[in-house]
Amino acid sequence: MDRTILIPGAGGPAAISVIKSLKLCGFRGKIISTDSNELSAGFFLTNRGYTVPEAKDPKFIDAAKKIIKKENIDTILPTSGFDIFPYSKHKDDISKMGVSIVVNNYDVIEKCTDKLKFFEELENKFDMPRTSKNHADIVLPCIAKPLHGKGGRDVIVCNTKNDIKYVNSKFSEMIFQELLPGREYTIDTLSNLDGKSLVTVPRIRLETKAGISTKGRIVLDKNIQKLSEDLLNHLGIIGPACIQMKEDGNGVPRILELNPRFGGGSIFSTLAGANIPEMTLDLLDSKKLDMPRIKEITIVRYFEEIVV
Repeated sequence: MDRTILIPGAGGPAAISVIKSLKLCGFRGKIISTDSNELSAGFFLTNRGYTVPEAKDPKFIDAAKKIIKKENIDTILPTSGFDIFPYSKHKDDISKMGVSIVVNNYDVIEKCTDKLKFFEELENKFDMPRTSKNHADIVLPCIAKPLHGKGGRDVIVCNTKNDIKYVNSKFSEMIFQELLPGREYTIDTLSNLDGKSLVTVPRIRLETKAGISTKGRIVLDKNIQKLSEDLLNHLGIIGPACIQMKEDGNGVPRILELNPRFGGGSIFSTLAGANIPEMTLDLLDSKKLDMPRIKEITIVRYFEEIVV
């Protein structure tokens, strides 16, 4: 089936990863992209790009529906942590337009993106770093991060009480979290449309910039894969997701967060043999999935230039 796919959040690394992955699998349909920034890189990698209001703008969803009608969109693969909210809220309306939209239910997204709710949901079932809004509950040194943060923005290591005072005076809605000293992992995942885990691809985050992996190594750690599967199944995640874990001082991986969408570095998994965007389309077409043969490789990312 030649699909016409809409990829929102065209300026983000997750969108670029999805676009590249679709091209690598020989996708023959049309790819349309949207973003609130008219110079989003994804616009120049797809058949057509549209500037839309920001996801929090009430006009966002009406603008999206106009593009869906104009371009005869039949599939939406949200990639941004912002636009998954309006797309999930209006999922039923969009589905009635004849569109397959791969997005989780609103309550699941809220549970995953609110870091305190995420901790409270899982603390008695999984290994997680101690997390609280009250810094007194966490032993120094610790991490301070926004309750609804994305992309590693405003994450601060607090070594002293003065650091805590600075955080409390500068920011609102921060949480404090146990500092984990070990290796950090990202796990790209895919679950079926009934919420059962299908594929988990762990990688060590060798280098990050602005919260995005720039160097990584695929490691098929069975313990991390099983932990990821259990987490996905517990939350009932559908479609693609991205999990973050980090090892404690004893080398035990602890769950930090789950993003219920494609990850910014999901192209790493594609290059290792697991093209999750392609498999997502196969799920929508009710095809039987062949489980990928994943290679343990190391990947280095770099910038590409586009003249517009």
